[in-house]
Amino acid sequence: MKFCWTTINVADFEKSLEFYTKAVGLTVDRMLTANPRMKIAFLGSGETKLELIYDEAAAKKGFGEGISIGFEVASVDSAMEDLRSRGVRIASGPHQPGPKIKFFYVIDPDGLRVQFVENLA
Repeated sequence: MKFCWTTINVADFEKSLEFYTKAVGLTVDRMLTANPRMKIAFLGSGETKLELIYDEAAAKKGFGEGISIGFEVASVDSAMEDLRSRGVRIASGPHQPGPKIKFFYVIDPDGLRVQFVENLA
């Protein structure tokens, strides 16, 4: 079995698309318009994608506590500086629970925790 994607139902398609492409740095793999009130984007360049779905007719959904998505970065310090320059607030961190890993969190436009992790080994 292969993991394909993670889906996030978003309240503002353009705002979320901007966050994940400009702040996180994901590329748009493909976009679909299922109907005039629904937009879908698949983001990322590897096998595993992030799917954003905006459905005007759907009620806003919340996220369960303890859920986050993570992205590996070359440097936590550089990533934090870049995100701050884009107006993204750092929610917590940097944290370094051991000698081989360092990470921090931001919150996406819909309240999902997004982790950026640097493997130090």
